[in-house]
Amino acid sequence: MKEKTLLRDFFQYVTFNICGMLGLSCYILADTFFISKGLGAAGLTALNLAIPIYSFVHGSGLMLGMGGATRYSIYKGQKKYQKADAAFSNTIYLLSAGAVVFMLAGIFFPGNLAVFLGADKAVFDMTKTYLQVILLFAPAFMANDAVICFIRNDGAPKLSMLAMLAGSFSNIILDYIFIFPLHMGIFGAVLATGLAPIISLAVLSKHCLAKQNQFHFLRIPPSLPQAGNILSLGLPSFITEMASGIVIIAFNAIILRLQGNIGVAAYGVIANLSLVVISIYTGIAQGTQPMLSRAYGHGDWESQKRILKYAVITVLAISCIVYAAFLLAANPMVSVFNSEQKIELQQIAVTGLKLYFTAIPFAGFNIILSAYFAAIEKPLPAQLISLSRGFAVILPMAFLMSALLEMTGVWLSFPLTECLVAFAAFALYIATIHTHDSQHT
Repeated sequence: MKEKTLLRDFFQYVTFNICGMLGLSCYILADTFFISKGLGAAGLTALNLAIPIYSFVHGSGLMLGMGGATRYSIYKGQKKYQKADAAFSNTIYLLSAGAVVFMLAGIFFPGNLAVFLGADKAVFDMTKTYLQVILLFAPAFMANDAVICFIRNDGAPKLSMLAMLAGSFSNIILDYIFIFPLHMGIFGAVLATGLAPIISLAVLSKHCLAKQNQFHFLRIPPSLPQAGNILSLGLPSFITEMASGIVIIAFNAIILRLQGNIGVAAYGVIANLSLVVISIYTGIAQGTQPMLSRAYGHGDWESQKRILKYAVITVLAISCIVYAAFLLAANPMVSVFNSEQKIELQQIAVTGLKLYFTAIPFAGFNIILSAYFAAIEKPLPAQLISLSRGFAVILPMAFLMSALLEMTGVWLSFPLTECLVAFAAFALYIATIHTHDSQHT
């Protein structure tokens, strides 16, 4: 593919997906803002304790959507259209099974989950309510994530973006209506979040109603090998999302011990801003995936390398802009979410913001490289990167650094982890280049 055409397609896909993912991340950011205004620090604490479960639900939908859509796009590039439809059908089977599991957890175990996540008497009821509604709406969240991925790979990135933005803006409007005029409290906040993917799916339905879709559901029995391949290719996306949840759970436990509920509320501000920043990098990764998978299906190695280069340059440029904004405007940013103007919360969050977000260029690089490997059917390095930043390095680093430097150590554990993983990820990429060159000489 010509470089000028490739660059134009890259910016089209990536811009649409960054806008869409920013909209999607505003689900939680809008909750953070309105809950802080309507319910204060206790509401912020409950939200931050419950957010990891949202990450698991959203991550599951992305895993199936990205894995299935990657397989679908590769088959389309190889002109194997029957197999492409089979990939879509098996994605639907997996999605249905996962949605049932989450719904059952929401019906029978929301209280147990709230206790497990660290909710005390002061915030138990709010945490339980948030968890229950999020889990009952899991089918809508997962279906929305998966359908967005398939429609994006079906050549309609603009519609995917519009659907995500429609869901996000409706969530913001409903948040305000439910929390303030209707006084529905935390239930209103989470209900607004749960209705958002339904509105997004209504927008996405245009693609199928207008018969523009090239993917179709086939009445075939589920295929275990196909399901395994979809899960394998989508696992890095799941781990990327789940890593946010795991990190929040671990950090909440550490911060509860060091600073109590006020510390968790302060971390809640940082964690939710982090979700927004990570969503930008996820948008870049998801925008490049259809192009990479298509180039891989055609055997176009040069285009793959150029797409990756564009993605890394974009990540670095955005990281510089975002960190400069956090550095210069940390105080007013935190004040937006500190409705009770608690001095301790303000001090903890401002300090944390400046230290924690030194990680973002490394985090962006890791997300891009993990998605790159998954898109070209190399799940093992993709999973190694995701597992390292999600579990293997971040958890021991958080406990070690907090023991050495208390709250400063908590904030620094994230950038140290992402930096170490970035060096390892780059080594994996160099090894892949050497392997490719040796096979083609």
